[in-house]
Amino acid sequence: MKTSSEIDRLRRKLRPFNKVIVGLQRCGIAIGTMHVLSVRGRKSGQMHSTPVSPLTVDGVRYIVAGFEHADWVKNVRAAQVGELSKGRKEQAVKLTELPREERAPILRAFPREVPHGVQFFVRTGVTAGPDPESFAAAADRCPVFRVEPIQS
Repeated sequence: MKTSSEIDRLRRKLRPFNKVIVGLQRCGIAIGTMHVLSVRGRKSGQMHSTPVSPLTVDGVRYIVAGFEHADWVKNVRAAQVGELSKGRKEQAVKLTELPREERAPILRAFPREVPHGVQFFVRTGVTAGPDPESFAAAADRCPVFRVEPIQS
């Protein structure tokens, strides 16, 4: 696992990339499995957006976080609702965090369902390797949110 200063440096490096992804999505350009999750900030009350790659396991959609102390994770925990968009398609969603003991099967599926996201988890030290069991072993430190559409 990386130190907190190494994680902070990585987060700073990711900000410009995240802004590009969010900007492209808002222009209607969807990239791979990337979506944009927008959630109301727990302090500011303003909407904040971050790129995510949802995965589907047994017909249910999930979002996996690499850093449990990331601001977007804290905002999701506080708001429990948000907006998930891909390109110009938007959907209001309810986000429910899974208990630690229920995360392993979803994390085990991550390398198969979101292969382009595997290197991020390995490079940041979140997982020991790219294999499904390394992902399952990270269940204590990788929040997983069930994504359910909110009917308008």
